[in-house]
This record gives sequence, C-alpha cells and structure tokens, in this order.
Amino acid sequence: MQIKITKTTAPKEKPFGKELGFGKIFTDHMFHMKYNREKGCWYDAEIVPFANISLHPASTVLHYGSEIFEGLKAYRTKSGNVQLFRPIENIRRMNNSAERLCLPQIPEEDALEIYKTFVSVEKDWTPYDEGTSLYLRPFMFGNDESLGVHAVHNADFYIIASPVGSYYKEGINPVKIMIEDEDVRAVRGGTGYAKCGGNYAASNRAGERAEQKGYSQVLWLDGVERKYIEEVGAMNVMFKINGEVVTPALTGSILPGITRKSCVELLTKEGYKVSERLLSLEELTNAMKDGTLEEAWGCGTAAVVSPIGELCYKDIKYTVNGGKIGEVTQKLYDTLTGIQWGKIEDTHGWIVKID
Repeated sequence: MQIKITKTTAPKEKPFGKELGFGKIFTDHMFHMKYNREKGCWYDAEIVPFANISLHPASTVLHYGSEIFEGLKAYRTKSGNVQLFRPIENIRRMNNSAERLCLPQIPEEDALEIYKTFVSVEKDWTPYDEGTSLYLRPFMFGNDESLGVHAVHNADFYIIASPVGSYYKEGINPVKIMIEDEDVRAVRGGTGYAKCGGNYAASNRAGERAEQKGYSQVLWLDGVERKYIEEVGAMNVMFKINGEVVTPALTGSILPGITRKSCVELLTKEGYKVSERLLSLEELTNAMKDGTLEEAWGCGTAAVVSPIGELCYKDIKYTVNGGKIGEVTQKLYDTLTGIQWGKIEDTHGWIVKID
C-alpha cells in the first residue's frame, strides 16, 4: 500500500509528563483514506497534518450512526524504542465490527502497515514517563451524501493519536463500581460485540447516574433476563471467586477485549482455573456476602487492569479484598505492563516493534 506523507509545517510542543490525562492532547498528524463501493477498494491513503474533518450535512454517520472505532497503544521502552501490543487483534476486531455495521473491511496486512507507518511518523510523541503511552484511535464511518437508509457505499478511515497517562484518576488504586439494573448496554443479536459509538452513547445515562453517586463506572447485566453479569462501562470484567477466576462468556453482547484475552491466556499458562462462563448476579452477590469473592478487576486497553475495591447493588455496598488491590490483579498488571513497556521478555509474540 502506498501512503503519501505530508508533514506539518507547524509542529506542536510535546507536553510530556505524568499529568497528561487521557485523550485531551493530540499529535501533529492523522492518517486518512477513503473507500468507494463502485471502485471496490480503499484509496488515497495519506498521513496529513492534524485538522478538523469536513462533512456533508447528509453524511450517513450523522443520521444513522454508521461508525466503528478501536483503541490501542504504542509504548516506549527504556532503551527508547517504540512498540505496539497485539495490533493484529485490534485489526481483526475492527473488521468484525465493520462486518456487523456493513462497513468495508481493511485487509490485515494493509492495516498493520498503516498502523506501523503512522506510529513511525508520530513516534516522537510517545512519552517516556512511567505509566504513559501513545494512545491510537482508529475510526471508520459511512459517508454517503444522501438520506436513504442502505448499506454504505462510501466510507472514511482515520487514525488519530494522543499521548496519555492513566485512564482513571485513581490510577492502579481500586475503583468503585455500581451494578446497573435499569438500563442495559446490549442484547444478543445486536451490536454489543462490535466497537461502535452507539453502544457507548447508550451507556452514558447509567454512567452519569453512577458518577453522581461517586462511582467510576457501572457493571452491566444482560439485556434480556437482567440476571447475568456482562462487562464494566469501558472494560471487560473478571472475578476471583473461591480460587476460580471467572469472566463472563462472550455470548455476542460483550466486547471481545484484547486485554481480556491476554489475561485469560496469561492466567491459564500460570495454572489458574479460568472459566469463561455465565456468571449470575445472584452468584456474585452471594460471593460478596459470604466472602468468597476474593478479587475483582476490570481489564481494557485504556486502563490495562483496574482493581475493583467496592461493588454497590441497590445501594448495598460490598468491599472487595479490603478495598485493596489483590495478588492476582497486581500480577496481571505487572506482567502486562512489563511486556508492553519492554521490561519483561515477550515470549508470546505479542509485540510489534516500530522502526
């Protein structure tokens, strides 16, 4: 794939430091290419100076939500090199999301070349400080200039990047989560397994209620029976119950997280009993009451691993592991971040180095 590169003539100052926040500062450039169904291909791939996007008022994305996105990070090692963590998994998940929303897919080899080229151009924006990284946000949207409801004929694909610190203000300290029993995030047969904006927009009301009560996120129940645990607002979720690590099964309404997958693989290799299965709210609340819930944590690209120190259901609060990070949670965080930042040897083939 040919990628035209046009460098900015007005590079911005790079605001490095641990207080970067998340997704508030953007790099000098962005990647863009277009798709046309009649041409049957992507075309005009280019890296250009970061700028606003101009859209026709009838653009498909504005009216029918034809949009998907991804999130992955570039990390700087102690030796100064920059590397990606399992980017092929993000590429495959984005193609799955594209298939669900009738958007065009991108061949894996082309997508990986795009990611690597873009990060190579922006690698000086990858911060050096402990716990920081360069967050990449690839996104795609339908861009037909008509109001008819139909499969997308024209689409745009972009990548933007932001140097970031911790996703949660608590960092690796335990967060408080409220179990949501009114709104639902997704149902089987819907778009729950796709990473699309509508899923997140629909979650905002419950998230706002939780925030007003002092909670960082909500824990979703299934959309049909309101009986089974699904995922946390911005992450997958795992529990250690009486020695068994349990994470909700991927039944079609849960996002198949790359960090989730990595946690399952690491724990299985370490010999832990790991179960991907249905976990009922009743089983979880019983475990909270009788003390067999030993640890709980969320896992996702943005936060990596985030320990849960408190769960609240119907205004009843349950403290998890004395409100402290658990042994397994800490081990996962140390191992994953160790591989990502090059402190631990990658024996899994997960790291892609940037030249």
